[in-house]
Amino acid sequence: MARGDPAERLRLVDILADLQQGAFGMLLFIGTLPSFIPIPGLAGGISGPLVMLVGAQLLLGLREPWLPQFIAIRGPARHSVVRFGEVIARPLRWLERMVRPRWPAMLDSRPASAFTGLLLLLLGLLLLLPIPFTNYLFGLLLLIYVFALLERDGMLLLGAWILGLVAIVGFGVSLKELAQVALDWIGRLL
Repeated sequence: MARGDPAERLRLVDILADLQQGAFGMLLFIGTLPSFIPIPGLAGGISGPLVMLVGAQLLLGLREPWLPQFIAIRGPARHSVVRFGEVIARPLRWLERMVRPRWPAMLDSRPASAFTGLLLLLLGLLLLLPIPFTNYLFGLLLLIYVFALLERDGMLLLGAWILGLVAIVGFGVSLKELAQVALDWIGRLL
């Protein structure tokens, strides 16, 4: 991706085509990045639907990602990709020593892919909720899914499943309690 005119725009559809099996991981990475925007509501409003799009495709068993045409033809400038690669090169080298292809059945089986998709759908939905600072927590959790999918690491994916389930159940219980407090408060006012 670094070779060529630095001002040229790289289309997402071309980037994903070059990645083959890691394409869902890259699409999830692109969808997760906005969750780190430090504006509550906006970050989740952008990332949530993108994460849900990836989750729905995995749940449906698609073998390669589908993008709406208006998104597929857009993408970053080549010089931005090169600069981003330079910034993350050192952390990625460290990460690549830890994350590696293993337990391929966790990534290649239809039930495992569907379960990953279901968890991503639910996490994307939680990311949509305008709860301050949770976008960072969900963004970090989603990065674990990204690295598991990109590096084809089934062991890491299993860890992501566990963390995802804990987050979904934990936030579900918290939201239920918050809703009860709000209803009690409204009841006192009336």
